[in-house]
Amino acid sequence: MTDDKRPVEQAVEAILYAPLGFALEARRLLPTFVERGRAQVQMAKVMGEFAVQQGTVVASKQLGKQLGKAQDLAADLLSEYGLTTSPSSAPQETTGREATGSDTGGPGPAGSRNARKAPTQSGPDAAVLAIAGYDSLAASQVIPRLEGLEADELEAVRRYEAAHRGRKTILGKISQLQGE
Repeated sequence: MTDDKRPVEQAVEAILYAPLGFALEARRLLPTFVERGRAQVQMAKVMGEFAVQQGTVVASKQLGKQLGKAQDLAADLLSEYGLTTSPSSAPQETTGREATGSDTGGPGPAGSRNARKAPTQSGPDAAVLAIAGYDSLAASQVIPRLEGLEADELEAVRRYEAAHRGRKTILGKISQLQGE
C-alpha cells in the first residue's frame, strides 16, 4: 500500500503544500520576481531602441543615395531638354532651343550642378566623334549608338563627354562597355 500512497502523497504535496508554501514565502519572493521582470522589460526596451536606431541610420543612408541619384537624373534630363541653364552659358547656346522661361538654375545644389553640366557648343572635338551631331543628342539617343563603336572611338566619346556635359548615364554605359 505504500506504493499506492506515494503518488497520492506527491499529488497532495503538489496541490496542497506547494501553494501554501508559496503563500507563506510570497512576501519575500514577490519583490525579487518584480525586479527580475522589470530588468527583462528594460533590456527588451533598450534592444528595441537600438534596433530602430540602427535601422533608421541604414535606411537614411540608402534613401540619401537614392535621392542623390534621382536628383542627378532629373538635373541631367532638365539640362538635356534645355529647361535649365546657367547665366554664363545662356548667351553661348546656339542649339536652336530658346529659353523656356523656367528658371530652376537658381541658388542651391541643383543650380550649381546644372551650371556645371550645361550644354556647350560643338567644338572641333565633337566633329571628329564617331556619332554625328553628338551635341544635339539626348543621352537616350546616344546610349544605343555606343555599342557599335570601336574601343578608340568609345574612349574619344568618353573623354569628350567627361570634358563637356558629364552625363552620368552615358559615362556609366561607356564604363560598362569598356569593362566587357
